[in-house]
Amino acid sequence: MDYQPAPINTTNIALNEEQLELVELLAKNNHEIWARQRLRDGWTYGPERNDPRKEHPSLIPYEELSDSERAYDEIMSAEMVKAMLALGFRIEK
Repeated sequence: MDYQPAPINTTNIALNEEQLELVELLAKNNHEIWARQRLRDGWTYGPERNDPRKEHPSLIPYEELSDSERAYDEIMSAEMVKAMLALGFRIEK
Protein backbone atom coordinates (compact mmCIF):
# COMPACT_ATOMS: atom_id res chain seq x y z
CA MET A 1 0.00 0.00 0.00
CA ASP A 2 1.39 3.36 -0.99
CA TYR A 3 -1.06 5.71 0.72
CA GLN A 4 0.32 9.20 1.32
CA PRO A 5 -2.08 11.42 3.33
CA ALA A 6 -2.33 14.90 1.81
CA PRO A 7 -4.55 17.11 3.97
CA ILE A 8 -5.17 20.75 3.07
CA ASN A 9 -2.11 22.79 4.00
CA THR A 10 -3.05 24.87 7.04
CA THR A 11 0.44 25.70 8.30
CA ASN A 12 0.02 29.41 7.57
CA ILE A 13 -3.40 29.71 9.23
CA ALA A 14 -3.55 31.22 12.71
CA LEU A 15 -6.82 31.19 14.60
CA ASN A 16 -8.00 34.23 16.52
CA GLU A 17 -9.61 34.09 19.96
CA GLU A 18 -13.16 33.85 18.61
CA GLN A 19 -12.18 31.02 16.26
CA LEU A 20 -10.47 29.18 19.12
CA GLU A 21 -13.72 29.41 21.09
CA LEU A 22 -15.47 27.88 18.07
CA VAL A 23 -12.89 25.09 18.01
CA GLU A 24 -13.69 24.21 21.62
CA LEU A 25 -17.45 24.18 20.91
CA LEU A 26 -16.92 22.00 17.85
CA ALA A 27 -14.64 19.61 19.75
CA LYS A 28 -17.29 19.07 22.40
CA ASN A 29 -19.97 18.68 19.74
CA ASN A 30 -17.84 16.15 17.89
CA HIS A 31 -17.58 14.05 21.04
CA GLU A 32 -21.33 14.34 21.62
CA ILE A 33 -22.08 13.16 18.07
CA TRP A 34 -19.64 10.26 18.42
CA ALA A 35 -21.09 9.25 21.81
CA ARG A 36 -24.69 9.50 20.60
CA GLN A 37 -23.92 7.20 17.67
CA ARG A 38 -22.12 4.70 19.88
CA LEU A 39 -25.06 4.60 22.29
CA ARG A 40 -27.49 4.13 19.38
CA ASP A 41 -25.32 1.24 18.22
CA GLY A 42 -25.73 -0.44 21.61
CA TRP A 43 -22.46 0.57 23.25
CA THR A 44 -22.26 1.35 26.97
CA TYR A 45 -19.64 2.77 29.29
CA GLY A 46 -16.95 0.35 30.41
CA PRO A 47 -13.65 1.00 32.21
CA GLU A 48 -11.77 -0.55 29.25
CA ARG A 49 -12.66 -0.79 25.59
CA ASN A 50 -14.24 -4.15 24.88
CA ASP A 51 -15.53 -4.49 21.32
CA PRO A 52 -17.37 -7.82 21.74
CA ARG A 53 -19.26 -6.41 24.77
CA LYS A 54 -19.59 -2.96 23.15
CA GLU A 55 -18.06 -1.14 26.11
CA HIS A 56 -16.01 2.03 25.78
CA PRO A 57 -14.34 4.18 28.47
CA SER A 58 -14.93 7.41 26.52
CA LEU A 59 -18.71 7.24 26.82
CA ILE A 60 -18.60 10.00 29.40
CA PRO A 61 -19.21 13.76 29.23
CA TYR A 62 -16.61 15.67 27.23
CA GLU A 63 -15.46 17.56 30.32
CA GLU A 64 -14.56 14.26 32.01
CA LEU A 65 -12.35 13.00 29.18
CA SER A 66 -8.62 12.90 29.76
CA ASP A 67 -6.57 15.78 28.39
CA SER A 68 -5.24 13.58 25.59
CA GLU A 69 -8.72 12.48 24.55
CA ARG A 70 -9.99 16.07 24.50
CA ALA A 71 -6.88 17.11 22.58
CA TYR A 72 -7.77 14.70 19.76
CA ASP A 73 -11.19 16.32 19.31
CA GLU A 74 -9.67 19.79 19.59
CA ILE A 75 -7.00 19.07 16.96
CA MET A 76 -9.56 17.66 14.54
CA SER A 77 -11.87 20.64 15.07
CA ALA A 78 -9.06 23.18 14.77
CA GLU A 79 -7.84 21.60 11.55
CA MET A 80 -11.37 21.67 10.13
CA VAL A 81 -11.71 25.39 10.91
CA LYS A 82 -8.22 26.07 9.49
CA ALA A 83 -9.06 24.09 6.35
CA MET A 84 -12.18 26.17 5.77
CA LEU A 85 -10.14 29.36 6.12
CA ALA A 86 -7.37 28.01 3.86
CA LEU A 87 -9.99 27.28 1.21
CA GLY A 88 -11.10 30.90 1.31
CA PHE A 89 -14.24 30.58 3.40
CA ARG A 90 -15.05 33.10 6.11
CA ILE A 91 -16.41 32.24 9.51
CA GLU A 92 -18.72 34.83 10.96
CA LYS A 93 -20.77 34.77 14.10
